[in-house]
Amino acid sequence: MADDLEKTEEPTPKKIEDAKKEGNVPRSMDTSGFITLLVAVITVTALFSWIMDRLESLYRYYTHFYGIELTPTLLAEIAAYTIVQVAIIILPLALPVAIAGMLASWVQFGFLFTTKPLVPDLTKIDPIKGAKNLFSLKKLVEGAKITMKVAAVFVVAFSVFLGFIEELVSVSRAQILQQTAWLGERALILAAVMLVLLLVLALIDLLFVRYNYFKGLRMSKQEIKDEMKQMEGNPEIKAKIRQIQMEMARKRMLAEVPNADVVITNPTHYAVALKYKESESSAPKVVAKGADLIALKIREIARESGVQIVENPPLARELYKHVDVDREVPERFYHAVAEVLAFVYKSKRAL
Repeated sequence: MADDLEKTEEPTPKKIEDAKKEGNVPRSMDTSGFITLLVAVITVTALFSWIMDRLESLYRYYTHFYGIELTPTLLAEIAAYTIVQVAIIILPLALPVAIAGMLASWVQFGFLFTTKPLVPDLTKIDPIKGAKNLFSLKKLVEGAKITMKVAAVFVVAFSVFLGFIEELVSVSRAQILQQTAWLGERALILAAVMLVLLLVLALIDLLFVRYNYFKGLRMSKQEIKDEMKQMEGNPEIKAKIRQIQMEMARKRMLAEVPNADVVITNPTHYAVALKYKESESSAPKVVAKGADLIALKIREIARESGVQIVENPPLARELYKHVDVDREVPERFYHAVAEVLAFVYKSKRAL
């Protein structure tokens, strides 16, 4: 019983889907951060010349006000123009970054829209529970992760920067354009190194987050059994439904007995009711059959309805075993059935 309660089983698709509906998904912030930063660096690099032209144009706009008295109206005009120009510069950068942020989430756990996390939950402001979460093992691990990531970024960035410092002596003697070009190249090198480092950290964090996520969703054997019952229905209820369906089918079958031409019996264990109309079928059809109590009921209805009962144990057994209700008699039984029907028709004519 204890084994049934231990959470040793992998989560079922339903368990994962339910967690997703609750807003509980394996979200790696490092992966999202890397993708967003990568897109930001690419966007800035692609638009760098255009951004510099816009900033230069904005600088020239400011310089032509030298020697002019700045009135409140003029200051408002300058502020409005500045806001528009800054928006023009920022929007082409912000839009790809925003799309990258959504793409980063979609790559990790697909499309998700739920308002469940927005529903107020008073348990979240429970001070005792909050204190436990603050000093939990999970928070300790998160803190250790952040510390190691910051340390790794600092060490790598500082190491690369030290290599640049050694070049400053020779670069300081160069012309301003050469210094600008050197600075731009080194900035790209530093950005590339940091992106590689962040990629490694993101992959590690992604694997760690997904492992902890699926570990947290693990289920016990009893939970899996309960879920299967919930999805497939309670076995007792299903059995009751099957019983009702069988009873309804039995009633429909017995209702066809009065329309039969003959009932072939074992004589006590089996009873098979046959009907034959040349205009409706090419061979006699089994309209009802049963064993023991059902066979007894078929014989009772046949007697009450005036349907002739013929004892033929071998034929009754074979028809019961091999022919389903509402099916025509197979060809191998034609001769035996024809003899029975001929006997029945002859008896009716004699009457």
